[in-house]
Amino acid sequence: MNKKRQIIKSFIPKAVLKPMTEEAFRAVPPNYRNDGLIGISKFPFRIGRESRIKRVKGELVRLERPKYKDGVEPTNDLYLIDHGHKLNISRIHLKIELVDGEYHIVDRGSVCGTKVEGENIGGDEQLGRAVLKDGDMVSIGCYSTPYVYEFICLDI
Repeated sequence: MNKKRQIIKSFIPKAVLKPMTEEAFRAVPPNYRNDGLIGISKFPFRIGRESRIKRVKGELVRLERPKYKDGVEPTNDLYLIDHGHKLNISRIHLKIELVDGEYHIVDRGSVCGTKVEGENIGGDEQLGRAVLKDGDMVSIGCYSTPYVYEFICLDI
């Protein structure tokens, strides 16, 4: 593969997360959304809660987080803003991996857990793992969480 093709391929997402609720959409910082979708082009793709926020006119606003601080990578690739009164999203919540051509979702020891197609993985600070297929619904948080995303595989 020539050099330009490799560069272009590195920018094209292999999968996307599509917010399925208004709250899920609002949790994603605008600079991470492309037509409402969250592109995933590198793995593992780590997701957690944004802890640097402030209130502006009653609305939670994300403060810019430096990508690298003193040569240390950030804990997450995507920091979601949890707008709820009860937090659903842990600071270090889940990751999506690509292993031998198969997608996996791994709960990274979150408090509320992660659900794939309604099936609990993780939670109560326990790790959990599941295969992730095209069209699967991923719920981040407790039973009634509003943070629901559809996983869409683009390399089928």
